[in-house]
Amino acid sequence: MTDTQDFLTATRTFYDAIADDYAAHFQEEFAQRPLEEVLLGLYARMVGGGGVVADLGCGPGRVTGRLAALGLEVFGLDLSASMLAVARRENPGLRFVQGSMLELEQADGSLAGVVCWYSSIHTPTDRLPALFAEFHRVMEPGGHLLLAFQAGEEPRRLERPFGHPVTLDFLRRDPDAMAQLLTAAGFTLVSRTVREPEERLDEKVPQAFLFARK
Repeated sequence: MTDTQDFLTATRTFYDAIADDYAAHFQEEFAQRPLEEVLLGLYARMVGGGGVVADLGCGPGRVTGRLAALGLEVFGLDLSASMLAVARRENPGLRFVQGSMLELEQADGSLAGVVCWYSSIHTPTDRLPALFAEFHRVMEPGGHLLLAFQAGEEPRRLERPFGHPVTLDFLRRDPDAMAQLLTAAGFTLVSRTVREPEERLDEKVPQAFLFARK
């Protein structure tokens, strides 16, 4: 088994195990995070009404549903069949597909935008250039990327979440380094937002949001 298969299998297994508990825990995600809701609204406005947007690593489909409510034509993709089952149940009428962000089935230049909302955090650092190159490949010129992640240097290992016997590392990133990787992949950085951690949400590190354009 290759390293790529290893981390993909570990990620899929983890989220298959916790999907229902995860969805319930983050049921009020945007009500508790108004800045994030505003940023998604800004993204929808930047993309406008033309073309398809992919929510990659969509999990239970909360971001997919929010973008659809904002007027975008959007679909979700995730590794986890259990997460996709939640997404389809909570967002009837939206399209959700199973797959890997590293090997997208979309044709070159076929998407108006890509959202990667806390879903690159399990991709090993040495695979990020390939990941961002894949995002760049499938986006049309002028298309917009929104990348959200936890800022920091030290990874967080989550063991037995909600009592399930699974473990996964959550990789925190340096916003400057991520911006440089996006630039190297051919993107132009549009904006960079870093929000301080919210104690009421039990956050330990800042949250980062990068907007980029192809």
